[in-house]
Amino acid sequence: MSNTYGDWLKAQREAAGLTQQELADAAIMTRSHISHIEAGRRIPSEEDARRLDKALNTGDVLSSFLPGKNDSTVANHFEPVRQLEPQATMIREFALNFVPGILQTERYARAVLGSAFPPTSNEERDKNVVTRLERAEILSDPVTPVVWALLDEGVLRRPVGGPDVMAEQLMHIVRLAEVERIRVHVMPFALGLHPLMESMLTLMWFEDQPPLAYSEGLSMGKVQDSPSVVRKLQSRYDLALSDALPLKESQALLRATAKEYGHHD
Repeated sequence: MSNTYGDWLKAQREAAGLTQQELADAAIMTRSHISHIEAGRRIPSEEDARRLDKALNTGDVLSSFLPGKNDSTVANHFEPVRQLEPQATMIREFALNFVPGILQTERYARAVLGSAFPPTSNEERDKNVVTRLERAEILSDPVTPVVWALLDEGVLRRPVGGPDVMAEQLMHIVRLAEVERIRVHVMPFALGLHPLMESMLTLMWFEDQPPLAYSEGLSMGKVQDSPSVVRKLQSRYDLALSDALPLKESQALLRATAKEYGHHD
């Protein structure tokens, strides 16, 4: 991102006569997180920005001018997650209906985003697809973030975009798992009820800030930063993961389902 935001934060901190550690203490953050923001390596969450505004007595400037805040290519409730994904050291996804955004192929993403109602223009749809594919660039790093994908079997069985698109999408996930860039596990229909059936869930861990959780339903989503709530959701994820198919069996099911859609090696 442009470092204008970080430079301005640094100038306000120095004008207030605060060290990075003193600002971190006042804003309930870590010194390293402040350092990353000032250097342009991190974008604060909206809650972080509000705490910085309060600590520096800058009104709502840092909250209002967050990079990407006014970008309409993602829903408002998802914008904090888009900002946080590149900062995460580990991401654990549970998908109930759709393939997680960072794992989507272009054609799958286009099919999902093309189902919006009211309909969007082709130009707006193209911008949304580009934004979604840009999120997947975090996987270009061979190590970080560590990604676990837990997929309800319904994600595999629902033919989003048609058989050819689904075959391509499922094999994309298989290949990411084969090169050990992600771990993927499937929650089979035969399991019946499981602890994550209420909604999709994303868990994120960071080097220099507490873990967060994000849950999403129909046209709404919420970032959870309460330690007790995050621990509860982590426990539910762990419980569901313990009942999922193992890695190799999950890959085999993905391959078999792709073959049913018409994929041939």
